[in-house]
Amino acid sequence: MRRYLPILLMSFFILIIVLAGSIYLPGYADEKKAESMKNITVYTTLPVEQAAVLALEYEKYQSVRINVVPLAENDLILKLKTESLNPQADIVLATKTVLEQAKKNNLLEQVTSEQLDIIPKRFKDENNYWYGLWYDPMIFVVNKDIQKISPQIPTSWRDLSRDSKLRIGITDFLAAEASANLLYTLTSVNGETQTLAFLKKLHPQVVQYSKFLATPVRMVGMGEADVAIAVQSEASRYIKDSFPIKIVYPTDGTAYLLTGAGLVTKSIHKSEAKTFIDWLMQNNAQNALQKSKFYYVPTNPELPEYKEFNQKNIELLENKEIVTLEQKHRLLDKWIQTVRISSK
Repeated sequence: MRRYLPILLMSFFILIIVLAGSIYLPGYADEKKAESMKNITVYTTLPVEQAAVLALEYEKYQSVRINVVPLAENDLILKLKTESLNPQADIVLATKTVLEQAKKNNLLEQVTSEQLDIIPKRFKDENNYWYGLWYDPMIFVVNKDIQKISPQIPTSWRDLSRDSKLRIGITDFLAAEASANLLYTLTSVNGETQTLAFLKKLHPQVVQYSKFLATPVRMVGMGEADVAIAVQSEASRYIKDSFPIKIVYPTDGTAYLLTGAGLVTKSIHKSEAKTFIDWLMQNNAQNALQKSKFYYVPTNPELPEYKEFNQKNIELLENKEIVTLEQKHRLLDKWIQTVRISSK
């Protein structure tokens, strides 16, 4: 037995080495793989959870890590300006307003591709400095039992104030860009005087100016309000969760919030960044968002969601007047003074 002892000990040590290797080597290989992956840095105003969904999905299929840096609108522009001589970001993923600011400050560069070329003109910069990826229209959300309260379902903005019994929920214009964009768009289309007069007339019917985009939809679903002025994405989410609500599209047109992407000037990962922007407008990106309950209308005419919404013939209103931060702040201040804090 003693003569076999050295052999047994050697076999034992070999087994330990093999087991250790099976545990640590894959982890080491993963670390080396991660180190060798290319990186893209994205500055975004999107909620972190949305940007993270897209980043993780893209990393599954490409050997590229997406570093997401969430920023407020003003901070994003300021950071790009500060870093202009030595850019740290490759892509801006944000609303049209932010992308326009970045363009005006020469912080984006032109980019073209076969994929991006098919986006309709209204959803992209005319000189290819940024491209819209998806949008979220403002709609009416009504409880399915609304006809027990009102003989006629409101189908236009004017209809909302015709029946003073209707309880209305809306997100505070100060709380979300999508909600504020409604104020800017209606003002751009109808003028400041008419828009503020309309909102003032509506004010006594408003049950709550909520802090979140989802709240007005939830209120209608639970019977706490009869009509919500809300974004389609939140309404779609609650419908899929079996809330007793339905969507009504304003017949006289509606505002929409456009989200897009632009390539940062002097990006050091230009090729990878262009590929990622192309991917963002494809079906895989939309599927990833929808799996996480983010329901937007894509700008890519080839995608089924675009075709489905396009068949509804909804008139999308454009904000062409209230575009600078100064104009927006002034209008919001006036809304607060004449509508928000006025007595009902």
